[in-house]
Amino acid sequence: MIGVFDSGFGGLTILRSFLTRLPQYDYTYLGDNARTPYGNKSQAVIYAYTRQAVEFLFDRGCVLVILACNTASAKALRRIQQEFLPARFPDRRVLGVVIPLAEAGVDVSRYGRIGVIGTRATIESGVYEQELSKLRPDLKVFGQACPLLVPLVEEDWVGKPETNMILKKYLFRIKRKKIDTLILGCTHYPFLQKDIERIMGKNCRVLNGPETVSDKLIDYLSRHPEIDQRLGRNRIVNFFTTDDPARFRLLGQKFLRHNIPEVERAVFEN
Repeated sequence: MIGVFDSGFGGLTILRSFLTRLPQYDYTYLGDNARTPYGNKSQAVIYAYTRQAVEFLFDRGCVLVILACNTASAKALRRIQQEFLPARFPDRRVLGVVIPLAEAGVDVSRYGRIGVIGTRATIESGVYEQELSKLRPDLKVFGQACPLLVPLVEEDWVGKPETNMILKKYLFRIKRKKIDTLILGCTHYPFLQKDIERIMGKNCRVLNGPETVSDKLIDYLSRHPEIDQRLGRNRIVNFFTTDDPARFRLLGQKFLRHNIPEVERAVFEN
């Protein structure tokens, strides 16, 4: 089984792409909606929450977990991989979304001017600048924190005038840098992709994060048959949330564009 973890609803954009591109596998989705957003929390708290989520998914049979949350990928993934897995689950794997998006950004950038929008924690971590510079040292990378966007998506304010006004304020700051490529450094932001593309204009390529992550997962599984062979192929999809299951099901179906028959509550210690 493949686990998909996010701080809320955003990871459903990743899961939706997985269900389209790799529908044969079994999946378990976990949204930590009760504690979202992660972007304004400390690194220690983000790591603790992410470790709880990974262990929860492993306990439910996941062999591979995708941290669909950019903040968790930026602030917790390396420690999860280097400390937690070797000590507790050496035969399991946890992957993030930052490196796949950085690689895609380098591939499509025409003039070497890349923008990144994300939560405050993701932008302040500098993780995208680090990964992009490893791939292409001459790049110019411009980050913009957008702390209000996750709550607006979570509250289903997509498309409302107030949301567009806030979006324009954030994007105009980075548009002035004359970037040619924009990385959406948060899995909630694809819900706003059409509005982001309209505001950024035709001269800026806005990456499709879910498609990119799906492509990289397909490649990863082809290179790691020892993981692929352990994954269930019964097309089972389970959903968990740390908040209200009824609300998650109602909004989750809208974001996933797929029926969610049942949602269970996951209980963690704060």
